[in-house]
Amino acid sequence: MGHNDLMSTAEDVADQFLRVTKQYLPHVARLCLISTFLEDGIRMWFQWSEQKDYIEGTWGCGAFLATCFVLLNLLGQLGGCILILSRNFVQYACFGLFGIIALQTVAYSILWDPKFLMRNLALGGGLLLLLAESRSEGKSMFAGVPTVRESSPKQYMQLGGRVLLVLMFMTLLHFDADFFSILQNLVGTALIVLVAIGFKTKLAALTLVLWLLAINFYFNAFWTIPAYKPMHDFLKYDFFQTTSVIGGLLLVVALGPGGVSMDEKKKEW
Repeated sequence: MGHNDLMSTAEDVADQFLRVTKQYLPHVARLCLISTFLEDGIRMWFQWSEQKDYIEGTWGCGAFLATCFVLLNLLGQLGGCILILSRNFVQYACFGLFGIIALQTVAYSILWDPKFLMRNLALGGGLLLLLAESRSEGKSMFAGVPTVRESSPKQYMQLGGRVLLVLMFMTLLHFDADFFSILQNLVGTALIVLVAIGFKTKLAALTLVLWLLAINFYFNAFWTIPAYKPMHDFLKYDFFQTTSVIGGLLLVVALGPGGVSMDEKKKEW
């Protein structure tokens, strides 16, 4: 009974948070979600020569192709972010950013690094949720009246987005023997499973947002490292990638888990 009371109280707090932030949460979620692309596009501008030299040296593709790669990343990411924030051609912007993720995965050899690969897949999950949100905003003859045909692809996008998002947390698990690490792993695993299967989804996603925020500001405080040190760029990259996953989770909180989830099935029981 005490456990049920605790869960009920937590759900009431989450519902109250949603009522207060309902109008602003989707905007904050979108801004957080595209933050890593925005930061990377700006970095391409300021580190043009370094990025071009890296690609040219790694792949031996010549200066022209290396320049095209950096230019494509710069324009693709900044252009996609502008379209998403302005709510214009969002679906095309999402597909463009999917392409950027795939291109960078190959170009920077992320495909062979499980940690960074899972984080890139988590970014893709956030974009999938954004794509699902944009489908719900499409014009229809009867506004606010969904149809099965229209909502079905959206539901599976939300499912895929949730599953991919939780991959970020797989990179945060620590396989240490101390009590705190074991407790953190157990709680974290329970929360990501809840989000993936869509049970108590909004509460679990909101809890993960708070957890990620704390981890991000504590471990990825790049502003405390001098800009000339390599660790500054590494932590900055990590910070904005984590912020993007937070944005994806905030979309889950704002939109709900979708039709393919235990929360939705409970309504039919």
